[in-house]
Amino acid sequence: MNRRDEISSNLEHVKARIAKAAQASGREVDEITLIAVTKTFPVSDVEILRDLGVSNFGENRDGDGAAKARSVDGTWHFQGQIQSNKLKSITSWANVIHSLDELKHFVAIEKFAPHPLEIFCQVSLDGSLGRGGVASDNLYELAAAIEKSSHHRLIGLMAVAPLGLAPSEAFSKLALIHKAFLADFPKANKLSAGMSGDFEEAIAHGATHIRIGSSILGSR
Repeated sequence: MNRRDEISSNLEHVKARIAKAAQASGREVDEITLIAVTKTFPVSDVEILRDLGVSNFGENRDGDGAAKARSVDGTWHFQGQIQSNKLKSITSWANVIHSLDELKHFVAIEKFAPHPLEIFCQVSLDGSLGRGGVASDNLYELAAAIEKSSHHRLIGLMAVAPLGLAPSEAFSKLALIHKAFLADFPKANKLSAGMSGDFEEAIAHGATHIRIGSSILGSR
């Protein structure tokens, strides 16, 4: 099996799983955006995905994302932990940022971004900031700052299921946080959650954006 056939087969299998999970939770499959996470994979794989109809691509590292976004048109999502010194570059190629968790980083985005961005606030589900995520006490302050922007748009919340916590429990908690959040930020109705190992559980709890890498492109 050549690389295109391998990716195509994996992609169709993932799409079938998404459709099944959506149906099981009483949702429409077109409510869910599939982001193909291409980190560590070559631009040739991104080109194959584009030719197979994928238009949303995710990257965790600025250097990789910048190079690939120059080569392949699409909607580019940055989902890695943000470093202040990388933001000028990140905002030059990303269309969507999933991992904003500090107010100082949004101040830098306002300063550097050459085009409007859609932004998710990343929340911490276990109080640990090691994997990124704003503490619940600071979430609303950060969201309010984004909502006041005349250029950028707050679209929802993002989270990663913590290690040692069952995905169903993690995403149930995220859904409750999001429900309360919507009372103050009703336009931020998107939820970025779920990766290769847990996206069905994320869909069951309302995820609108799922970030899939290894199930499509294989092991790194």
